[in-house]
Amino acid sequence: MRKKIADAPDAPGVYLMKDAEGKVIYIGKAKSLKKRLLTYLSRDLSSKTVALMSCVWDVEYRTSRTESLALLLEASLIHQYKPKYNISLRDDKSFPLVKITREEFPRIYITRKKEPDKAFYLGPYTNPRLLREALKIIRRSFPYRSCKKLPKKACIYFRLGLSPAPCINKVSRKEYARTIKNITLALKGKTDLLIERLFKRMYLKSKELKFEEAAKIRDQINALSVIGQNKVGFSTHDELEDLKNLLRLSCLPERIEAFDISNISGREATGSMASFYRGNADKNNYRRFRIKTVDTIDDYKMLREVLQRRYSRMVREKSALPDLILIDGGKSHLSTAHRELEKLGLKLPLVSIAKEKENIYTQRKIKPIRLDSDTPALNLIRRIRDEAHRFAISYHHILRKRKILGR
Repeated sequence: MRKKIADAPDAPGVYLMKDAEGKVIYIGKAKSLKKRLLTYLSRDLSSKTVALMSCVWDVEYRTSRTESLALLLEASLIHQYKPKYNISLRDDKSFPLVKITREEFPRIYITRKKEPDKAFYLGPYTNPRLLREALKIIRRSFPYRSCKKLPKKACIYFRLGLSPAPCINKVSRKEYARTIKNITLALKGKTDLLIERLFKRMYLKSKELKFEEAAKIRDQINALSVIGQNKVGFSTHDELEDLKNLLRLSCLPERIEAFDISNISGREATGSMASFYRGNADKNNYRRFRIKTVDTIDDYKMLREVLQRRYSRMVREKSALPDLILIDGGKSHLSTAHRELEKLGLKLPLVSIAKEKENIYTQRKIKPIRLDSDTPALNLIRRIRDEAHRFAISYHHILRKRKILGR
């Protein structure tokens, strides 16, 4: 416990206290996880806190970008786990709630009273000021209506980009309903699921050559990635250590290079490489590859080209090689990468992660490795995979736009 608390980041987030059986018994938020958790090691504790700490055997923490976003995560986790020592928050009706009305174009606002009006309520939340801040952050990416009655002309919120102006038919009922659904997922802390859905819509819009709409969705994805970053609160050392043990590596994988191929309908195929050092993105060492030798839809040939270009150059220049290579794909992608590295005389550790079930493939095992969703190794692999994917998609869009504009 003391070591975990000592390693906690000086950042906003949520902490989950667990009993001897691993059951979550208390959830709290903090502006600084480290400072807040250190107070539990003090000798000057209230009788209630002493009673709590006598049952605590472990603590987990999850970081967020701001204290206001930690508030959303805290409420979502309390609703999920229903911890024994958070009874007052779950039962006390004086805490603020987020209300989403049942109208053709629902409005969203904060209230303290839950009425039998078939509206959708989220919460309760512990701090109204922080809740207002969190809603402001979400509203910048997902504009929504807040006026009591629809006016006959657009209000200032439309001009500020904070309302889609259903009052003057600037948004369809279907599109607005999708926005409300996305906001609900964000308020529930389900940013991973929301990002996955938005990626699919972005692909579709890109395929239809609707680049402005695709760019808007991309901005939403980027905002959500910031909101939900490091959601599972393991230290980067924990993640690297867990990954080392999982893959039976000889050393800690400090330098990891991840590859992704972006190939929408076979046009403007690109590859990307995201580089991570000690668990953090090292953007100065990111690389982009425009596919040159493959003109058909063949991910494996494209992957071979990208790996050959990357590592043949590193061999020529005698550059330091990565401790681990991560491939976005399944067993066949892993085998393809392994054969290409063998041609270069390289024996570098490889791992791949399949998109659908997030099965992990290694050279040592025939069957995939399936990890629980909250394990440190999977958390790190996901983060690196998603960043490589984001980087590949962004380059792909640049090339498509250049082609359309004739540049």
